[in-house]
Amino acid sequence: MADLPPTPEPAPGAPDADEALKGLVVLEQTLGHVTHGKNLQRLLPTVPGFEPEFALVPFDVSGWPSRVPGFGNWTIRAGWRARRLVRAARRRRRPDVMIVHTQVPAILMGRALSSIPTVVSLDATPTQYDELGEHYAHDVGPAPVERIKTWLNTRCFRRAAALVTWAAWTKRSLVDDYGIEADKITVIPPGVDAERWAAPADLVRADDVVRILFVGGDLRRKGGHHLIAAFADLRGRYGDGVELHLVTTSPVEPGAATAVYDSMTPNSPELIALYHRCHIFCLPTLGDCLPMVLPEAGAAGLALVATDVGAIGEVVRDGETGLLVPVGDVDALTAALGRLVDDRQLRATVAAAAAELVRAEHDAATNAARLVEVARRAAGRA
Repeated sequence: MADLPPTPEPAPGAPDADEALKGLVVLEQTLGHVTHGKNLQRLLPTVPGFEPEFALVPFDVSGWPSRVPGFGNWTIRAGWRARRLVRAARRRRRPDVMIVHTQVPAILMGRALSSIPTVVSLDATPTQYDELGEHYAHDVGPAPVERIKTWLNTRCFRRAAALVTWAAWTKRSLVDDYGIEADKITVIPPGVDAERWAAPADLVRADDVVRILFVGGDLRRKGGHHLIAAFADLRGRYGDGVELHLVTTSPVEPGAATAVYDSMTPNSPELIALYHRCHIFCLPTLGDCLPMVLPEAGAAGLALVATDVGAIGEVVRDGETGLLVPVGDVDALTAALGRLVDDRQLRATVAAAAAELVRAEHDAATNAARLVEVARRAAGRA
């Protein structure tokens, strides 16, 4: 992980370092960013000396602007909405610092990014998203459009006082693809409530049946169909000694899994209890950045199996905190799951290592405080 950037000199007339830092936190509301945003809304107000105000940028296309050409584009829509939210917030209270997650609503903020010391946080760069685009129904545009997009993003990254990435994978792209100085970037994973997700000390997972858990709204993109195929093989080998539990809003063929849950919500007690009943967490995703379900599963004490895409290898360290398999390789997926079903000690070893990694690097409360420290330094208030 990157060291924190050097402390800049306070601007003339800047508030005293002992005064509470007033922050405006702008949050994109799409996909896994919704859960991350809820965690920040809960945790940032608990950080001593930080007074956040939150501005949520909704994804939906509604109201009269939906009839304006280009408003269907998420970057344009998010930028327009973010500018309005920031202007309204600044009329109410002059922030000392701004935190924006992600770069999508930040791109069109213009000079607000430099007139207020701003920390831009992101899970993936646009270049990385383009590389994963086929799995997100995202198409790369014509070359002139892509050049403009790269210029706008680079300008955004350079105007920000500091950048925070969810993973070292993302940081490398900022440096290699956008020419951003490495010292300007701090790696801070989004984190989970490790204490809330941790399995109770007296929990005993019965080994007569090994339960495999999958959590993903988009069953196909998350590789659920490959897992279902692997489970059919495992069920032929182990019979009722293995179960598959799917948490998804996608349709599932009857009999494809032991149980399907289509109404569970993030961080709910019911979802956490389901994690605690299972032994193995499997996410054979086709395209992802850093799925938050993986540190959740690690915190809950599950052995992890996933594909080696995006930044997943930073959580699922092959042979240490779990097992990695190639994308789309059902035979390799079946073999990895079979190893964990057969080997109770291996399950326990990688699960314990995953839980330790989450406590050390992915605890949301700790990482919220680290994010505020980056903001303090950006504002010259270390």
